[in-house]
Amino acid sequence: MSKIADEVITFRPQDELIQKLCSILSGYLDADQIKDCVRAYELGADAHSGQFRKSGEAYICHPISVAIILAEMHMDVSGIMAAILHDVIEDTPITKKELAKMFSQEVADLVDGVTKLTKIDGRSQSRAETQAENVRKMFLAMGKDLRVILVKLADRLHNMQTLGVMPAEKKRRIARETLDIYAPIANRLGMSKIRHKLEELSFQAMYPIRHKVLSHAIKKSRGNRSKVIDTIEDTIKNRMEQASLHYEVSGREKNIYSIYQKMVQKKLSLSAIFDLYAFRIFCDNVDTCYRALGVIHNLYKPIPGRFKDYIALPKANGYQSLHTIVIGPYGSPIEIQIRTHEMHRMAESGIAAHWLYKSDEDKTEKFQARANEWLRDLLEIQKTAGDSLEFIDNLKIDLFPQEVFVFTPKGSIIKIPRGATIIDFAYAVHTDIGNACVSARIDKQLVPLQTKLENGMTVEVITASWARPNALWLNYVTTVKARSSIRNHLKHFKQQEAINLGRRLLEKELHTLHVNLESIDESRIQTLLKVLEMTALDDLLEDIGLGNKMPFLIAKRLTQSDINANTKLDDNENSLQTPLIIKGTEGMVITLAKCCRPIPGDSIIGYFNPGKGIAVHHHACRNHAVVRKKHTNWLDVEWCKNVSGDFPTEIRIEILNQRGALATIASTISNHGSNIENVTVVDQDDRVCVDLITLTVNDRVHLAKVMRRLKELSIVIKITRVKG
Repeated sequence: MSKIADEVITFRPQDELIQKLCSILSGYLDADQIKDCVRAYELGADAHSGQFRKSGEAYICHPISVAIILAEMHMDVSGIMAAILHDVIEDTPITKKELAKMFSQEVADLVDGVTKLTKIDGRSQSRAETQAENVRKMFLAMGKDLRVILVKLADRLHNMQTLGVMPAEKKRRIARETLDIYAPIANRLGMSKIRHKLEELSFQAMYPIRHKVLSHAIKKSRGNRSKVIDTIEDTIKNRMEQASLHYEVSGREKNIYSIYQKMVQKKLSLSAIFDLYAFRIFCDNVDTCYRALGVIHNLYKPIPGRFKDYIALPKANGYQSLHTIVIGPYGSPIEIQIRTHEMHRMAESGIAAHWLYKSDEDKTEKFQARANEWLRDLLEIQKTAGDSLEFIDNLKIDLFPQEVFVFTPKGSIIKIPRGATIIDFAYAVHTDIGNACVSARIDKQLVPLQTKLENGMTVEVITASWARPNALWLNYVTTVKARSSIRNHLKHFKQQEAINLGRRLLEKELHTLHVNLESIDESRIQTLLKVLEMTALDDLLEDIGLGNKMPFLIAKRLTQSDINANTKLDDNENSLQTPLIIKGTEGMVITLAKCCRPIPGDSIIGYFNPGKGIAVHHHACRNHAVVRKKHTNWLDVEWCKNVSGDFPTEIRIEILNQRGALATIASTISNHGSNIENVTVVDQDDRVCVDLITLTVNDRVHLAKVMRRLKELSIVIKITRVKG
């Protein structure tokens, strides 16, 4: 008797969990595969021996619980083994190579894909950067094998289920990350069951009191609503039977988190939300779904604009269903979803259906293809992202799409997020079309590029060979692909501009030394590049163009006898140099200072702004003396004689404060070929108004004509140009 008692006492939680896991696995894996899973458990238990979770249970209980979640999805044997071993590389001495030797390379790769980055130096990176890098690595691993994200989602789900012993602040942080990243990923992959569980647990961890109060209120109102629900369900069943349709009806309570979100977004109390419950109608085929929709709309009046056909136009994650909201028998809105049994299985499990439902190979392959396409886009984006935090920002945008459907002129359907513009559409069609777009037609009417698109529009993008992306586009694009493509193009374009400017600057300095770049022996250039630890001449020219290296010093080193010797800038020598000619078309590497806004015809000076290029100031700018004192790397610049274009400048104008005065000023400026960019009221009383006006002119002569015409107006008291 005592022996039996001892066995009961020594029976460990992990023993019970592994038995449960084996029981589930026996339903779909053969005996040899189950033995492999047990081997993985034995290694994991041994490796994690002596490790405990904050709850006090043996650490091995966590990976077995993760494996159980995946076993319920019918995950294959390699995925189950990876789940059991998913923390051994991170938390134990066992290496990836050893795992590959003991099990298989496939299992080792999966475990490595799930493993967190533990080698990040926390001293040099913030917590946000570390977490961002972890997520970035996870997506790189997902690109190789989708099972990585399934293991990661199951891992996060079990962690959320066992948050109880964590400090409140840590609970909130983990819950916020789950809501921001993991729940949306589950949604993007069509795994609504996992998503709802993650949202529910995150809501409970972040707002425990709100969750408790809301749960209690819903339970309390459940009895009052049950009769209404039963009545509606019976009515639907009767009508469906009258129409001789094969169906199943299921009433369901909405997810608590989605109810809470609706209350917050629409500022409603719980009593004001009538659609706490929704109905699902399951049919045998697509044709029956549409016939059932007709029956429902004949039974209850549909609310205009609240019908969605996700069967004909599936969501980005592959979700298919008919959604309609109708006015019920008691005047309250009722949400009804109509789908086939197959669609429902896919909606619940998403990419996990690949393992769950082997009989539906065609459907699951489509889900896999969609998921892989999304991952390919993300991996392309991560290549152009500046850092992990930028990648996470892009990811969050991509994870919350509300699609609209628009058409190409040939009738193809393009799916884009709600709020997307013409530019987003152009990049969705092809990157080259986005880079070259100049305008567009919507339903054959010309529209600007920032126009937001709506369902059903036919969009024709107009391109030009000379066009290129504009940095201003970043202010109104919404898709990750468009933003990433624009940034990538601008980055390379600025690089080329810097190389061109660097070549001009170096050739100008060499010219003063009676040498040209082509005549310098290639070996001298290579020697200098080696000394400067650079690999190519373009790298050096880019550094010069961006102001990181002084062109005069590089020119001297290229021409002096000892190329390895350092040189020193001589102010007297520098002052004898010929000035750099400014054309006004150099782009991003030459900027006109906003403090004084120089225009063609002004006397100007430039200085190197490291990493950015050359900043050009007016000689009369009040910052000139400070710039000369602060920056020794200044240079003389002059406007090109035939410079053309529109250049912003600023005037200060005192006018009589009377009705229509500013309109008169604006009209006068416009009539003389200038445009107003901005107006700021500096001072104002009953009699006089003082304004700062930013306008565009061609040069000093053009500005003088505009100012002279303004002075002739009777309402103008005084006018001056602002030079810093």
